[in-house]
Parts: sequence; C-alpha cells; structure tokens
Amino acid sequence: MIRQTTVAELSDAVRDQQLVVDVRSAEEFAQGHIPGAVNMPLETLVRHCADLDTAKPVYLVCGGGTRSMEAAGALDLGGFDARPVQGGTRAWTEAGHQLDR
Repeated sequence: MIRQTTVAELSDAVRDQQLVVDVRSAEEFAQGHIPGAVNMPLETLVRHCADLDTAKPVYLVCGGGTRSMEAAGALDLGGFDARPVQGGTRAWTEAGHQLDR
C-alpha cells in the first residue's frame, strides 16, 4: 500500500536534496514548482524510470495529489520507493513554502 507523504516530510526531503519529481505538464511546472523538483509529466514518467534510482525514495508532486498517486502506483510496481505528496503544490504553498519559477 502506498502511503502519502506530508508537506512537512517533503520539506525535510527538499532540505536534504532528495529527488522530487513533479508529474504536472511542462506548462504547469513553469508556472511554479517546488524548489529542486524535476519535471517528468505523468504521461512520460514510465519512459523515464530508467533515469531514477530504485535505492532512493522518489517524492512525487502534482497540483493537488491525484496525479502523484497515479504516478506512485506505476513506480511502486517497478520497485521504487514512491512517496506521493498529500495535497501537492497547493498544500506546499498553503503551508507557507515558496515555489521556484
């Protein structure tokens, strides 16, 4: 079962320079994203799995949490430690964190 990650846990991961993957479209990503996040739109994520390290957690974000849960399901099947962020970038900004542009 996939467990959603909180914004507080994501904040720690960002501070520790863990891998944060934003599964929104390139246009959404350009409008603002979590610092240090890389953009791998959901529809292309499976093609990029070879670029990810199965030994490290992958924090997944989207706008509100739906797409990151879908991405986590796909990565989980591939043996990844997939950690979707509950509430996505919306929860991140509501908690007072800034977005990069």
